[in-house]
Amino acid sequence: MWKVGVSAAWRAAYRRSVRSAFATVPFYRERWALDGRTDPVLVPGRTGTDSGAASLAEAVHKIVDLVPLAGGTQRIEPNRGLGPVLRGARSVTGDALVVVLGDERMRPPSDLPRGVRCCVVDPDVPAPGVLAELASALRGGRRVVAVGDDKQLAAFGAALPEDRAYRVESVPRRELDTMDTGPYGVLHDPALGYLGAIEACGRWHLDWPRVYARPTSGGLAFTLLRQDSPRFVDVLPAGGVRGEIAPCPRHGTPVVLT
Repeated sequence: MWKVGVSAAWRAAYRRSVRSAFATVPFYRERWALDGRTDPVLVPGRTGTDSGAASLAEAVHKIVDLVPLAGGTQRIEPNRGLGPVLRGARSVTGDALVVVLGDERMRPPSDLPRGVRCCVVDPDVPAPGVLAELASALRGGRRVVAVGDDKQLAAFGAALPEDRAYRVESVPRRELDTMDTGPYGVLHDPALGYLGAIEACGRWHLDWPRVYARPTSGGLAFTLLRQDSPRFVDVLPAGGVRGEIAPCPRHGTPVVLT
C-alpha cells in the first residue's frame, strides 16, 4: 500500500514535468505533437509509440533539443543524485570521504551532505594526492566510502595497501540490467545519474522526490523531476529493461521490480 500522499504527489509532479516539457522543450514538442502520447494525453487521438516514451540514446544524440527554449546546459551529469540515494544505501554524514570511481574528468556530485568530502578517482591508477588524502582520512578515523561497479571496486581495492583496503566501505553501483539483492547498492544510469538504492528492507527504492518511473511497452521509462536542463522525460535506458513500479510493503514508497 502506498504511503499517504506519496502516490498522488509523485504522479502530480510527473504530469507537471510532461506538460512543461511539451510546452518548452523542442525534443518533446515535436515528438508528442506528431506521434502523441498517453497518460497524460496531450494531443487527442494520438497515443504515441511506447505510450510516448523515447529511447534514451536517441534523446542524448539530440541533446541540443533537450534544452528548454529559455536556455540551459547541455551537460550530462553522471553523478547527479548520488547524495540522496547514498543516504538510503549507506548513511554518510559529517566529515566522511566519498570516493566515486570512474573517469576523473567527471564532475563530483554537488548534492552530498555538508561537510562530506568527495573525489572522483580512476580506480586503476588512483592519483597520488587521492591516496594521500585517503590515508589521512583513515588515520584520522574518518569514514571512507567507495562507490563503483564490481570491477572498479576490485581494482581500487587492489591499488590500496592491504591494511587500508579493508577499512574502505564499498557501495556497488548497479545499472537497471544488473540489479541484484544487495545487501548494499545504488542504482545508476550513465546519462540520468543515480536513480535509487537498496534500503534496509532489501528492496530497490527509487529516489521518488527526484525520479519518476513507469512501465511502458518499451520497458521502464524514467523522468528526472527536478532537472531543468537537459530535460529527460519518459526516456528508456539502453536495453529496454522490463519491470514494474510498486509500493514498498514496509515503507509505502516506490520500488523497482524487475
